[in-house]
Amino acid sequence: MSSQRSVIIGAAIAALCLATAAPAAADIAAAPADPAPPAMIDALERDLGLTEQQVRVRLANEARAAKVESSLTATLGESYAGAWLNHDASRLLVATTDSAQTATIEAQGAQPVLAGRSLAQLDALKGRLDAAPAEARARASLWYVDVATNSVVVSAQQQADAEALITAAGVDKSQVRVVVSAERPQTYINIVGGAAYYIGSGTRCSIGFSASRGGTPGFVTAGHCGRTGARTTQPTGTFVGSVFPGSDYAYVSAPGNTPTPYVRGSGGQNVTVRGSTQASVGASICRSGSTTGWRCGTIQQHNTSVTYPQGTVRGVTRTSACAQPGDSGGSFISGNQAQGVTSGGSGNCSTGGTTFHQPVNPILSAYGATLTVG
Repeated sequence: MSSQRSVIIGAAIAALCLATAAPAAADIAAAPADPAPPAMIDALERDLGLTEQQVRVRLANEARAAKVESSLTATLGESYAGAWLNHDASRLLVATTDSAQTATIEAQGAQPVLAGRSLAQLDALKGRLDAAPAEARARASLWYVDVATNSVVVSAQQQADAEALITAAGVDKSQVRVVVSAERPQTYINIVGGAAYYIGSGTRCSIGFSASRGGTPGFVTAGHCGRTGARTTQPTGTFVGSVFPGSDYAYVSAPGNTPTPYVRGSGGQNVTVRGSTQASVGASICRSGSTTGWRCGTIQQHNTSVTYPQGTVRGVTRTSACAQPGDSGGSFISGNQAQGVTSGGSGNCSTGGTTFHQPVNPILSAYGATLTVG
């Protein structure tokens, strides 16, 4: 890895020097005191093609990067233009629109990128796409802020469909990058029996994370799994709130059940949830669901908008982890930090796919719920 520091115009590449693939003893000693459970290590080895040592180094790097990103987001303020990890998570890339802030970034071990637009400006541009008429949004598969290229991307099966959304939103075409892709996301809900929780007469989804409201236990899950007032079994409960489309989240109150700080990992082993700090773009992430179990990938983009047959969902995170029907609502976790609940995606776990998750912190905030942690 080159140690040369540079500022690159246009938000392309920069780095926070973390542990390398072959760390020194001091790097290993800097790893978090709370080790990753074997279930997570095994799944990351399988799904990311890594050795056990590479997995452990990657998780330690990601934990440190998340802290740096959180700190710089607050410090840089309006000039903050996003952050992301490189392919092996050995470097964190941080962008700013203000060249005077490069020293601030370097002071925290990061190498700056000088960007043309702030993250707030990119989010505002994407917000205009979100506000386009439903007919135009239905023609595009998804759109998102890509911090690595300092751009907003629209993906559709046909170039004309993407351009129709851009035009309907009143956005200058030069400000948006179009990607033509066969990807067509769908929600992961399944009308069959299974070992998760059931809604009504038998619809099956997966529990996201255990939480509580006013001392009453419950859990977060996907909004498309059930409407407000719907009853659940295994565990028994009631949807006290549900949003879909627009967002895709819900809260189920489940009095009389026992809340735990666990996510079911590979082979049924429990993974303990310690918090809900959002992981960086490029970080590894695993999801747990009642159909395909424990699957892992990496975070591709935050703040993505995706069009399902039922309508557009905004503010989800796009990942390379696979999922299938019945996995909806299930947990997404990075290291020991809760990330979100499975919304939908495309592909499957035989050939690979893309899955989107609704971030967990906005769900907890919406319902005044507290995440159960260990």
